[in-house]
This record gives sequence, C-alpha cells and structure tokens, in this order.
Amino acid sequence: MNKPAPVRILNAQILPLTSKQLLENLHDGLLVTPNIDHLMILEHDDEFRRCYSEAEWVVCDSRIIYFCSQLLSKPLPEAIPGSSFFTAYYTYHRNDPGCRIFLLGAAPGIAAEARRRINLSVGREIIVGEYSPVKGFEHDPEESERMIRAIAVSEATVVAVGLGAPKQEKWIVAHRHRLPDVHLWMAIGATIDFEAGNVRRAPLIMQRLGLEWLYRFTQEPRRLFRRYFINDIRFFPLFIWRHLIRRR
Repeated sequence: MNKPAPVRILNAQILPLTSKQLLENLHDGLLVTPNIDHLMILEHDDEFRRCYSEAEWVVCDSRIIYFCSQLLSKPLPEAIPGSSFFTAYYTYHRNDPGCRIFLLGAAPGIAAEARRRINLSVGREIIVGEYSPVKGFEHDPEESERMIRAIAVSEATVVAVGLGAPKQEKWIVAHRHRLPDVHLWMAIGATIDFEAGNVRRAPLIMQRLGLEWLYRFTQEPRRLFRRYFINDIRFFPLFIWRHLIRRR
C-alpha cells in the first residue's frame, strides 16, 4: 500500500485512512492513535513529538478531531478509535497463526481477564501473554527489563501497550529495537480495561456523536476534570487559529 499524504492537525501528521484500509495493511511498525489529549501534549513535549515522528501509523482516534477535519481542504475519512480497532484487529486475525498478541498494561489481574475473554471469543490462544508493570515503571530500568523478558518469552509478534500517553509511546520507542521478533506495536491506552470489562465504554450513540469523553468523565470526574476542562479545551482555539484563520 502506498500511504496517502498525511493531514496535519496541530503537531500531528494523521494518515487519512479508513479502518478497512488500516486492517488490510497494518503488518508492522508502530501504531499510535491521537486524540485531543495527545495533541495537547504534543504542544510542549519534544520527546513525545519524536515518538510520533517515528511512528509508521498515525490514525485519528477522536470523533471530535474527525469533525474538525471536515473544515479542512483535505478532511479525514473517518475516526478509528483505538479501542474499537483493537477488537477489529484480533477478530480479523483470528485464523492467522502468525498473529500472536501480548498485552502490556492495566492493573494486576485486568490484562489476564482481557486475555481470557479475547481468547474465548476468538477460539484460540491469540493472546499469548500479559504483564502489568508496577507504577513508576518508566523510571525503573529493572522493571523495563522484566517487561522485555516477559514479551520475549511469550514469542509474541504483536504487542498491545496500554500504559497511558505519553508513557506508552515513549516506552515503545525506547525499547522496541530490543524485540526484533515483534513486528507490530500498538499504543492503545485504556483498551485492555475495556476488553476485560473493567471499564465500560460509552453507549454507541455517544461514541458516534463524539461524546465518549463525557461518558468517561462521569465515571472518573476527579481524575479527568483537569484533562478535559483545563488542558484539552485549549485545542479548539488553537485549531481555529492555525487551520482556519492563519492559513488564509
């Protein structure tokens, strides 16, 4: 596949792909799925920007970003939420013995439950291992070594990393060269919790209207208030200024 020219939104170069195109062509590299929170972190985090520049696949996770892109001369064709895409991915590869997935992230026991549920739904051991890093893993070289060993022993060819942005992307970029048998890395945020049934996703109508963030806020208001109502709200004036006013 010849990748189409990316659509720039703030500091992210997003590939204008459909989920079908991504499923059919995602064989190797690093997949990141920017949402508004990612875009705001990219405004000030140089290392995170470097991770994004090294990612082979950057696709739109957010319906809000998708809606905003419709105001551009080259809009995105659709949003591809990482949580929905991961389910589609392992379902698509259910009969592919070369696809062996490792789950890295979530609290102890959660990834194991996600593994059990996914393997049951697929009908084979497509999830071959899981590991829940300790808090502060990003500052603990010994824990990183344990993470790497667990992945290597599993003989996984795909690693789905749910450690939260920007930690998950930074860890992948720093360590993926150590695991050459892993062909594909997917930075998937809270997806492992969703797959385990530990956290419920928003109703489908809220997802389609771009209101999944509001549903998540009602579940964890204290943790998410600053993210949504202080940090992420800045996206809208930045988008208007850079893409709708200054371009003229």
